[in-house]
Formats: sequence, structure tokens, C-alpha cells
Amino acid sequence: MKKVLAKTVLLLGLTATAVVAHAATDTLRCGSQLISVGDRMFEVQQKCGQPVSQDIVGYKETVNHFRQVDQVQVQEWIYGPNNGMYQYLRFEGGRLVRIDSKRGR
Repeated sequence: MKKVLAKTVLLLGLTATAVVAHAATDTLRCGSQLISVGDRMFEVQQKCGQPVSQDIVGYKETVNHFRQVDQVQVQEWIYGPNNGMYQYLRFEGGRLVRIDSKRGR
């Protein structure tokens, strides 16, 4: 019984560590400013400054409100390290759609 309990506690601890090491959020603090999913690229750059890396990772097809298929550019910006964490910002069509934080190695 004790071995099962110990394994369960260990598994929960490892799961929590994995979640903390890679977390997705909807907002990010840049100094005294906040950026949020939905912000435009120029707003993020005004608040956070120049990223350490800025790459075009591809294109994505979207359907606009007229039901027409459009292609939008997908970019990934990286900020950090800040206290050992890197922030990965994904933009689609010039809008912030995802913020991921990962611990650096």
C-alpha cells in the first residue's frame, strides 16, 4: 500500500513539474506593461521591445467572414531569458494567438 501511495505522489509531482516547465498563458508582463492574446505585433513590440529571435514559421489558411479562404503569415517571436524562462509568442496574420513559457536549459 505504501509503495502504491509513493508512486502516486511521485507521478503527481512529475506531472506538476512538466506543467510548470511548459505553460501556455493568455497574458504576459513586459516590464510594467501587459500583452494579451489578440494584440497586434506592433503593440507587442512597443510594450516588450525587440525579441531575441523573430522567425516566419509558415502560413496558415483561414476562412474570412465572407467565407473566402485567405493565407496568413505565422511568426514566432522569442523573448528572454527572464529568470531562466523563455517566452514564445506565436502570431497569425499579425495577431498574437499563443504565449508559451519554457524553462531554458
